[in-house]
Amino acid sequence: MNFLTPEFGLLLWTLLAFAVVFFVLGKFAWPAIVKGLKEREQSIADSLASAEKVKAEMAQMKSENEALLAKAREERAQLLKEARETKDRIINEAKEQAKAEAGKIVEEAQAAINAQKMAALTEVKNQVGKLVIEVSEKVLRRELGNKEAQEAHIKGMVDGVKLN
Repeated sequence: MNFLTPEFGLLLWTLLAFAVVFFVLGKFAWPAIVKGLKEREQSIADSLASAEKVKAEMAQMKSENEALLAKAREERAQLLKEARETKDRIINEAKEQAKAEAGKIVEEAQAAINAQKMAALTEVKNQVGKLVIEVSEKVLRRELGNKEAQEAHIKGMVDGVKLN
């Protein structure tokens, strides 16, 4: 057998075997291969579509998350504002209450001072009255004949009285 120059019979049988194999492959193998390729293509297309859908959902979720974060920031700012306002209100109320208490204490102190002042004035008046009565009593006990002696006596008594 010469492999470099095949004979016609070998060529015919080889061509016939190739045609049978080609026919069998065309009848049975190619449809299965094509079907598998189409299924794979469909699977890849479905996966890509699913990936795009997931990507879109992720973008939507991201925007929703950003919106929620913005809303949370806004609520936090509102809560902080309300807390500041409450703090300021409480401080102002405490200041007003302290002013009222201070005013009340000042009024009570002034009333006490006035009461003590009146008591002191009353005491001074009572002492002055007693001194006047004592001086008058001493002047009247001593009967003096002349006016000069009487004035000298009164002047001596006034000098002798010590005022506190």
